[in-house]
Parts: sequence; C-alpha cells; structure tokens
Amino acid sequence: MAKQTVAVLGPGSWGTALAQVLNDNGHTVRLWGNIPEQIDEINTKHTNTHYFKDVVLSSNIKAYIDLKAALSGADAVLFVVPTKVTRLVAKQVANVLDEKVVIMHASKGLEPNTHERLSTILEEEIPRNLRSDIVVVSGPSHAEEAIVRDITLITAASKDTKAAEYAQKLFSNNYFRLYTNTDVIGVETAGALKNIIAVGAGALHGLGYGDNAKAAIITRGLAEITRLGVQLGADPLTYSGLSGVGDLIVTGTSIHSRNWRAGDALGRGEKLEDIEKNMGMVIEGISTTKVAYELAQKLGVYMPITTAIYRSIYEGANIRESILDMMTNELRTENEWR
Repeated sequence: MAKQTVAVLGPGSWGTALAQVLNDNGHTVRLWGNIPEQIDEINTKHTNTHYFKDVVLSSNIKAYIDLKAALSGADAVLFVVPTKVTRLVAKQVANVLDEKVVIMHASKGLEPNTHERLSTILEEEIPRNLRSDIVVVSGPSHAEEAIVRDITLITAASKDTKAAEYAQKLFSNNYFRLYTNTDVIGVETAGALKNIIAVGAGALHGLGYGDNAKAAIITRGLAEITRLGVQLGADPLTYSGLSGVGDLIVTGTSIHSRNWRAGDALGRGEKLEDIEKNMGMVIEGISTTKVAYELAQKLGVYMPITTAIYRSIYEGANIRESILDMMTNELRTENEWR
C-alpha cells in the first residue's frame, strides 16, 4: 500500500498504540488531542507517560492541538475518543473537513440516551460526501501489548468491503493483523457489550471466586451479548470470532483491562466514584451497562449478568447478592436465544 496520511483522534492508550502501528507501516501519522501538556510531551519528549511509563514513540509521530491542521490533506481519519464525546468530535471534524476521507473508529461503546452505535453517530454527523462507509476496527487487543509489538489479531468491519480492505492493508504487518467483516452491528455490539461482562468477571475475582466462575460468566456473558446483538440485526456467527469471543476473553481475564480492574475493585467493596478517580482513564463498561440494560428492557432481551451489574452500579444493590441471585435464578436451556 502507498504511504497514507492518517489523523488519529484521541491520544489515549489505544490511540497511541494504533498510531505506532501505523507509523511502523511507513504512514504519516498525526495524533490529535485537546490537552496541551500531553500534545507538547508527545512532540518534545516522544512519550505519553500517563498511559505508557517506559515507551518511547517515534519522532515521526506528530501531535496536534489544532484539529484543522491535523486533518489537512489526510487520507483517513481514525476516531479513538471516548464514546461520550464521539458525537461532539464528529461534529467538529465535519466542520473542518474539506475533502473526502476514509472514516474509521476504534472505540467500544454505545451512546448514552440514544443507545446508538458509534458508526451510526459518525454517519449522522459527517456528511456522506466527505466520508467513506464507516470502518470499525475492533477485537482482542490490549494497548499495553500492542505498544510493545506483541502479536495482535483484530477485525476491520464495514458495510463496504473495499473500505474494510483499505483498513486491513493500512494496519497489517508482521505483528498486527486485521481480518475483514461486513457485520458492523455484530462487531460494534460485541466490542461494547463485552466491557460489561469484563466488569462482572472482575467482580467475581474481587469477591474471591475462581476459574470455574470465570468460565461461567464469560460463557454465559457471550450468550446474552449474542441475544441482544441478534435482536439488533447482527449475525450470530460474528460473536464466535475475534471481535466477539476473542475480545471477551482478553478483556474478561486480564489485569490490563480497566473494566476488569473496575469490577475487581467493586467486588472488593470499593466505591465506584473512588474507582473512577483512581483509574484515571475512561471505564466504558460502566456507562455501557446502563445503555445495555435499557435496551434489554426495551426489546425484551434476557440479560441477567448485565442486570446484576446494573443493579449493583446504579441501584446500590450488594454485588455479591446480585450475582448470587442471578446464579440461583437462571435455570434455562443452554442454547436459548430469546
């Protein structure tokens, strides 16, 4: 692939890791953010120590505070901002874009109140004449491992196969590989909803439960993620792929996962406000729990794990009692999808 100019919006852990992948592939990378001190650090010290203490970035990665300058002449724009600000940033991008670009996103969540997927938000806010079909970049990937060039396999999903293949070629190298998919609904819902199950898996660990419980919540969590996703129009086979069970495994079993760490702290009795303050990063699973619970209620989808976590976070229920209540009430056939 010829060298591309890519604007990466969001210099968090994942945005920074993806910027390095793109730089390794010989592309021109512009990393945009809105915190002047962070932008200055990336440009002068070539570090991003809030997320990576011991990583030195290539001096070829340039950081920008000016969005218009970051987007000028770009071939592609990659959104890696928190779910709650995706719409705001998309509006800003639409206001300064003057040429058609490939629009991608690598965030995982559902918008509060509207319950919309992120690709839908981008479609609504960025005019069709300025963008490709949206490409979703998602899958089992810890930024802490990708940044040190550990082997990582994820998915590029788009309604337009050519757009997905563009992202595949843009990112793929000898340690980072993308597989294409056309099931945008499945890939996005899998990426968002697995964060909820990761909170639950962390909570079980914090409560002192072992590997049997871990296997149970991941497996049954996948079942309820699939139930909701299929109701929204996803292909059930997507959930057995990288963006489904793959992402669920990596997020639901690792200390690298901020959602798992948040759940672990909840299980040990810490208060949510203290957990969020100490984390210093967005915990998408917390807000996604509320969105998923509301969607499940609206659509009549059975989601007992999500319900248990919702009641613990938003209704003050004891998390141990909520999980035990879920376990003692769930007597169902295993392959029931409704």
